[in-house]
Amino acid sequence: MSEDEDFVEERLKRRGHDTAAKPTRAWVLHPDVKTTKKRRLPEHGLAEAVALARALPGMEVVGAEVVRLTKVAPGMLFGTGKIAELKERLKENEVALVLVDGAVGPVQQRNLEKEWGVKLLDRTGLILEIFADRARTKEGVLQVEMAALTYQRGRLVRAWTHLERQRGGFGFVGGPGETQIESDRRAIDEQVVKLKRQLEQVSRRRELQRAGRRKVPFPIVALAGYTNAGKSTLFNRMTGAEVLAKDMLFATLDPTMRGIELPSGQRAILSDTVGFISDLPTQLVAAFRATLEEVLEADLILHVRDISHPESAEQAADVADILASLGVKETTPQFEIWNKLDLVAPDARAALAVQQGQRRNVFALSALTGEGIDTLLEAISTALSDARIEAVLQLPFSEGRRHAWLHDQGVIRAESEGEEGWTLTVEWTERQAGEYVRL
Repeated sequence: MSEDEDFVEERLKRRGHDTAAKPTRAWVLHPDVKTTKKRRLPEHGLAEAVALARALPGMEVVGAEVVRLTKVAPGMLFGTGKIAELKERLKENEVALVLVDGAVGPVQQRNLEKEWGVKLLDRTGLILEIFADRARTKEGVLQVEMAALTYQRGRLVRAWTHLERQRGGFGFVGGPGETQIESDRRAIDEQVVKLKRQLEQVSRRRELQRAGRRKVPFPIVALAGYTNAGKSTLFNRMTGAEVLAKDMLFATLDPTMRGIELPSGQRAILSDTVGFISDLPTQLVAAFRATLEEVLEADLILHVRDISHPESAEQAADVADILASLGVKETTPQFEIWNKLDLVAPDARAALAVQQGQRRNVFALSALTGEGIDTLLEAISTALSDARIEAVLQLPFSEGRRHAWLHDQGVIRAESEGEEGWTLTVEWTERQAGEYVRL
């Protein structure tokens, strides 16, 4: 077993769930706050929150409801009447954990826990718990721990419970109670410094791997999309791999890469990445930036959509926002993949076919059945062939940095030296040409 595998196994043992313990009875609340700008229906938001809760091991969701609010109460989130009503409902159903699908401030969390006599977890805390359960590489584990510590530090009106837990994850769900806040903050800060050092080492290794891939002139195709859109199923279908693919939010956390051969005979690298979600915690976006940069390296992005989902368009808009925030350029070629066609009713499929015909680079398919996969592979093959262009460069000897960069990228096809510099024939993508200009 490698050093990295030992590290991950040790962390997983430390965070291990007690499979013999009784499931935690949970109640899910989706606050529907009246605002002038709304993207999605509260009922769909609640359904996603319930799916998130069920993605966490040891959870038994015994109830869920939308709570409509005209305004947010600063100290308690909900109004006094609603709090009393919910208290009775939680007591009747023997609820131990309330999951609030939204942001809950530290003071609000403390007050609600005291009033209801239960543990409370907000959307960010729940997603962090799921990520803690799913990370299977050293980088993934470190990134999740970093995000969790950043989140925890701002919520020290309650305990930091890393050393004494009733269940797995990061201790947001259970713990021993209040501790000395300043001492906890110092402990967290020290741990963050250690994690940053470890992450820098892992990130340097990832960059070396990227540099190695650049020397082999294979284009990179990255799968991106909303969580549970079917990216891993599509990845498996295209590569013949056996990456975990479940009907579950965040089934894939750690990025996976495999080589594929396209119909033209050209080789490419296909990358499967973590799924996005609306209101993705900022701590996770920051912590996972190095991993998500695989998308920035891509020559072609496949934006995978669950076209059978009632809010597929809203999910696609969320993904577009996150890709833009990561720095994905508008010039990077993208295909939109309308996946899960097998779940679409015949009459709806006819309407989709009309929409698809009105747009470019849209491919309707079923990764599960294989329908439409051949058409997609042909299109990828054509796009990547068109994307690589040949150019002749005259480079003076004073431009040694650019010369070294071209070699690192593996784009040089012919090279000769003259009295004043190099004459280079390169074959590269538009993205690489743009990076070269900016050097």
